[in-house]
Amino acid sequence: MDKQMDPRVLRTRKLIMDALIGLSMKKEFKDITIKDITTAATVNRATFYYHFIDKYDLLEKALSENVMREVIQEVSTHEVINEDTIEAIFLSIIKFQTSLRNQCQRSYEAFTPQIERIFKKELQAFFLKWAQDKCSNHEKIEVEATAVMLSWTLYGAAMDCMQNQTTKPEGYVKQLMKFLKNGINMDKENVTLL
Repeated sequence: MDKQMDPRVLRTRKLIMDALIGLSMKKEFKDITIKDITTAATVNRATFYYHFIDKYDLLEKALSENVMREVIQEVSTHEVINEDTIEAIFLSIIKFQTSLRNQCQRSYEAFTPQIERIFKKELQAFFLKWAQDKCSNHEKIEVEATAVMLSWTLYGAAMDCMQNQTTKPEGYVKQLMKFLKNGINMDKENVTLL
């Protein structure tokens, strides 16, 4: 049986990830030790190192496996990238970030760079797969650039919305969609909105 599919391995891995999340609610990430994690997860150090290189590897895997799964599952039901899909992704980012900030206030700022990198990477992969399936007649560089632009734009806009909080997320994303639909006209002399 493949070790990744073995229910005992998956259960142990989840115990370790849950231990990190629980500890991060009580203490700063920088102060969490491997001993803290193994004690909370009721596993030994060898078991921890069987699954993860160190606590930073654990953090990255916990975020990408648990966090992005929720967001990607929510948007993967969309067969096309349209206004509904973009809005769903935007609101999922905000929902996740707000939940994480409320649950793990102590470590939220410490996790922010990793969360940003993981979100952008996973969203880019999602958009790239979609674009490769739907836009096979376009050059590879156009498809990749579109995936990068969509992922970075949505993540950046969601973070701006959260930090400024002058507009509700639903209103913010409507304004964003209006801007994206109207587009931008760029020529050599200036940039104008269409």
